[in-house]
Formats: sequence, C-alpha cells, structure tokens
Amino acid sequence: MKTLIQHIELVTGAEPKGTVIWMHGLGADCWDFVSIVKELGLPDDLPLRFIFPQAPSRPISINNGQVMPGWYDISMADLQVGPTRKVDEAGVRESQAFIEALIAREATRGIASDKIVVAGFSQGGAIALQTGLRHAQPLAGILALSTYLTLDASLATERTAANANISILMAHGSQDPVVPLPLARTSRKILESLGYKLEWREYPMPHSVCMEEVGDIAAWLLQRYRSPIILA
Repeated sequence: MKTLIQHIELVTGAEPKGTVIWMHGLGADCWDFVSIVKELGLPDDLPLRFIFPQAPSRPISINNGQVMPGWYDISMADLQVGPTRKVDEAGVRESQAFIEALIAREATRGIASDKIVVAGFSQGGAIALQTGLRHAQPLAGILALSTYLTLDASLATERTAANANISILMAHGSQDPVVPLPLARTSRKILESLGYKLEWREYPMPHSVCMEEVGDIAAWLLQRYRSPIILA
C-alpha cells in the first residue's frame, strides 16, 4: 500500500463500527476538528474511528502565494459563480487520491466502504464531495460543511453508480464571507439536477460551525450508522 498522508486518529470505543474521514479547511491542520468528536455526544454503544488527515503545504494564490496547508490552490476566481471559475484540478485530484488511499486502508482494518463517511469543512468539504461522489464502492455518506463543488463540469461523467443514492448533508452559514452562499446553493442545484437527494441546512453564522449545526451533524451520523443496512 502507498504511503498514507499524515493524519491523526481518534477511536471512541473498542471495535469501531465505522469510520469518519474528516478534512480541515484552508490554513488549518489535522487537529482542527478533533474537539468536535466530544461535542457530537454520540452514544457509547456506537464506537467510531475518526481520521483527520493533514493537507500538504502549498502556495495559495488567494493569500498572495503564502505557503500554508491546503488541499488545492485557490484564487478569487475559484469562488465565482459562472464560466469564469478556475479550479486547481491537479491539486483537487491529488487530494482525492490521498483520501481514496485512506478509504482503502480501512478495508484492511475490517471497515467496509459502506461504513465510511467522508466529511470536511470548506476546502476539506470540497474534497469530501469530490471523492465521495466518484468513489467506486458505496460509502455511508458525505458531510459537506461551508463548501462547494469544485470540478462540477466533470461530475456527470465521473460520478459512480455505487454512490448515486449516497446520503449527503450540506450545511452553510448565511453570513459566510469566505465561501459565498450563492456558490454553495449553486452546487446544491447541480447535485439535485443529477438526481442526488441531499439534506440542506443554513445557519445564521459566518464561515464557521455552530452548536445547532453540531447537533444536526450528530443526528445525521446516527442515521447513517443506526441503519440496518450499515450495521448488517
């Protein structure tokens, strides 16, 4: 197996029933969402493995070329709605491969793909969508927080039948100054036009996570892992 990207793990109990791979946002690190595990308040009889990967450091155009952890390069043009959008396709696909490798490793530890949720915030959420919609085996769900579709033009041809009915939770702040709400709403419309049935949440917050959202995430995760199909 290829060398895995740097990451940290948190297991909430013995013999985890599933895995959540959770990607941080631009400029953050793999510790950024570790504390949310306790805040989720998941029951003791639902042990899960949380994996928090570390994005590689790279120059980021939107921050004047400053080197920082990022799943791909990004500029102001990337956050525009319409044909002027530009995306660092090479960076997106490189990061997709990083997450695919973590998913593959879970199989060697007894966690089937349909017990794996890919999750992320901002850039991390974009990689969760990029990976989850294209993964060859069925996944348990995609958690996409304050984010958007990157390579949406290729999604119709690259998406897989295995995840045509995947559960998706998208959540966004109505006051987000970083990832514009119209961009997230456009991504939602694209997904719905392709037949995906997603849950959509908006909160009166900036580019962040609020406690109401944490509660909704916990309820959504319980639905994914309490399903007879997932636990069979």
